[in-house]
Amino acid sequence: MKTISAPALAHWLQDPERPAPHLLDVREPWEQQICQIAGSRLLPMRILPTQLDQLDPQCPVVCICHHGARSAHVAMWLARQGFADVYNLSGGVDAWARQVDPKMATY
Repeated sequence: MKTISAPALAHWLQDPERPAPHLLDVREPWEQQICQIAGSRLLPMRILPTQLDQLDPQCPVVCICHHGARSAHVAMWLARQGFADVYNLSGGVDAWARQVDPKMATY
């Protein structure tokens, strides 16, 4: 599992030469209602194993949560499931709000 900082992810998302990653938000629905990174897909950690077939193991995946702990566990699990290019967003949506999008709500 690799980690990626919020500014590095923002740069990646703006780079037309690089394939866009799948932004996997593993938080709970109530958390996503507070804030979310545009283009992310909510798939809470607790139900991910039952929905794994909805993800492409060949596509880069960036796992996202509030501060980066839950998403780190998910990223490691996905790597063990055969996903080749998995990242954990270091600091989660909190880091994104503080370093990339200061207008984003925090909690």
